[in-house]
Amino acid sequence: MSRTPFAPLFDHLVDDAAVFPPGLAPVDVAVREHLDRRTGPYAAHLGPLLVPATAAGELAGLAARDERAVAEPLEVGLVVRPGSPLEPLFDAVELLREDPRVVVAAAELGWSDGDAGWRRALDLGVPLVVEVGLGSDQESGLDDIAEAVDHEHDVTAKFRTGVTPAWPWPDETTLAAFIDAVVLRGLSFKLTGGLHHAVRGDHGGEPMHGLLNVLLATHEALDGAETRELAGELTRRDTEVLVTAVSGLHEDDARRLRRSFTAYGCCGVLDPLTELEALGLVPTKETPA
Repeated sequence: MSRTPFAPLFDHLVDDAAVFPPGLAPVDVAVREHLDRRTGPYAAHLGPLLVPATAAGELAGLAARDERAVAEPLEVGLVVRPGSPLEPLFDAVELLREDPRVVVAAAELGWSDGDAGWRRALDLGVPLVVEVGLGSDQESGLDDIAEAVDHEHDVTAKFRTGVTPAWPWPDETTLAAFIDAVVLRGLSFKLTGGLHHAVRGDHGGEPMHGLLNVLLATHEALDGAETRELAGELTRRDTEVLVTAVSGLHEDDARRLRRSFTAYGCCGVLDPLTELEALGLVPTKETPA
């Protein structure tokens, strides 16, 4: 039996980033497996399939040949890496806009300033997810996003929790400062990379943030906690304490939490879900949906 008092805390939480590192699944494999998962035991917890904007043509062709996408459109997020040209994103949205088999749930891109920056994508007419960096760039990016939201644009901030060749692992203070900053601005946020496990720990010799830690840190931030307190929540490694705290959230608190922390992208999309299942936090495969 699930220990959670309601399902929505984990609904549509994990975006399927199978095609991105380190997973690097071919697009055709990612599409097929994502469509399989839509009717699998974890379907309620999955968000859109994330694909590079440059793969839009291939995506359209794959969807056209799969009867499951004809019956129910394939929901996708189109991604361009920070620092990359935005033209492939514009082309991809235009290509897929009238395709009945594909729904563009969001466009993901990096924050950049000036006339040639990310704000050009506001005219695409789809929700935007804008990745910000560190330091003063993060402050400027979040201020910029907040201004767009004030003008009723659908924009979510995004932050990277995993390591890349150009991005060091953000420790608990760095991640806590980001969560504090977005909550203070009243923004929603998404995370990407690194959240493969339910609880903070060292995995494969490397530190990784835990999903339950992030959920509880977000809850505390919404209740007024500041960076130092949030960092403490992010360092917790006592699984039972974290599970008990998450299980004890009231429904209104959890809905408020998920309006703030909307989703995260994971290339091993089932990794965190199988751990949550083992902890009794999502229904088991045998439990009716």
